[in-house]
Amino acid sequence: MTQPDPRRLLGAFIRAHRERLPPPVSGVGRRRTPGLRREELADAAGVSTTWITWLEQGREVAASAAALARLADALRLTSAERASMFDLARKRDPSPASVIADVPADLLALPSLVTVPAYLLDRTWTVRAWNAPAARLFSGWLDEDAADRNLMRFVFLSPLARALIADWPERCQRLAAEFRADYSRCPHDAAFLALIEDLSAGSEAFSRCWKEQAVLHREGGERVFNHPSDGMLRLRQTTLLVAAQQECKLVCLSPA
Repeated sequence: MTQPDPRRLLGAFIRAHRERLPPPVSGVGRRRTPGLRREELADAAGVSTTWITWLEQGREVAASAAALARLADALRLTSAERASMFDLARKRDPSPASVIADVPADLLALPSLVTVPAYLLDRTWTVRAWNAPAARLFSGWLDEDAADRNLMRFVFLSPLARALIADWPERCQRLAAEFRADYSRCPHDAAFLALIEDLSAGSEAFSRCWKEQAVLHREGGERVFNHPSDGMLRLRQTTLLVAAQQECKLVCLSPA
């Protein structure tokens, strides 16, 4: 089976989205094809018509991330379409990742639908919703009157975490590496930078782990807790991402 040429896939994508755009009101003359002309798109994106032509033809052409970002704006791509175009171009979008102003109510209801301990993390890993089993497991952190429910601050700065998490040193290393994976997608985000600064100043363990530059996905697996009331607990962690808003994570801890 012949493998598709990424350049041709990108070219077909750009042409299809160019042709779906309405022509400018000021446009004159008979149009043989729908949508914008190549020269009109090139003018809107601040690039040459030849560059657009070669891209659409799937030819070998240098396409910087900045030029592709201007092209995405000119094509009026949605966030999903924009991400798809950058994936086809094998480039990283230089624009800041979109940030939801708040977590929608339907997402906040997710932990209540689960019978095992579950909580919902926002983009900076602050717990925004949790169920009763999670409140029991993380007593002292997920209390209703808790002042700070950020997972990173809890693990690295709270004495409760050192007592609760059986393999605390190992978990710290892994958690910092998983957090870096999210941070790397938006390294200029002010909230991330402020959190990292606080953690570096308050935790020698975090500072050491962060300097290691390790990166891991949230793969889940067994988690062991020394619960003050329930004793030794072995649970299996699973993290689910919300397709439309992948800044949010539903973390579930089922019996191992």
